[in-house]
Amino acid sequence: MKHLRMSCLVALIALPVWAGGDSSDGHSHGTPAPVPVTVNAPRAAAATEYFEVVVGLEDKHLVVYVDRFASNEPVAKAKVEVEGAGLKGLAVETRVGTYMMDLTAPLPPGRHPLTISIEAGDTADLLSVMLDAALPVVAEDPARDRGKRTFWGVVGLVIMVSGIRLVARHNREKSHGSLA
Repeated sequence: MKHLRMSCLVALIALPVWAGGDSSDGHSHGTPAPVPVTVNAPRAAAATEYFEVVVGLEDKHLVVYVDRFASNEPVAKAKVEVEGAGLKGLAVETRVGTYMMDLTAPLPPGRHPLTISIEAGDTADLLSVMLDAALPVVAEDPARDRGKRTFWGVVGLVIMVSGIRLVARHNREKSHGSLA
């Protein structure tokens, strides 16, 4: 019986460490876990000797960022036309170097070739981009992961206590059997 009590005491003391708990205030002071890099919206980019564009989907808008390739200066008051993937129309300047085109329907998942025509002052150019509107990858919820660890910690504890009780019963029967 003394061994059973000692085993239970050791298991009780070791349980917080074994289950991943510690005496801290709920967070670790070590190096933080790496944050996964996610892309919130599909994007594509292209450049020529005159212009550089980045195209992105944001809600129900196609956004085109236009700057001069040589200086990275935003291009103001340009005529930006977009064609492809069932789209055809002018993108309206919302701020300097940012042009937006409303979408009547969201683009379906997949790769969409787009042709972008830019006229700024006496310079005109044609750029082609491939916009990949793949379905977003959903990362595992950290709270759910913690729930899994807790579940398996409880399962391990039940197995450990059951094993201790089984060994204690076996030892007790063995000692009673040798006395008789």
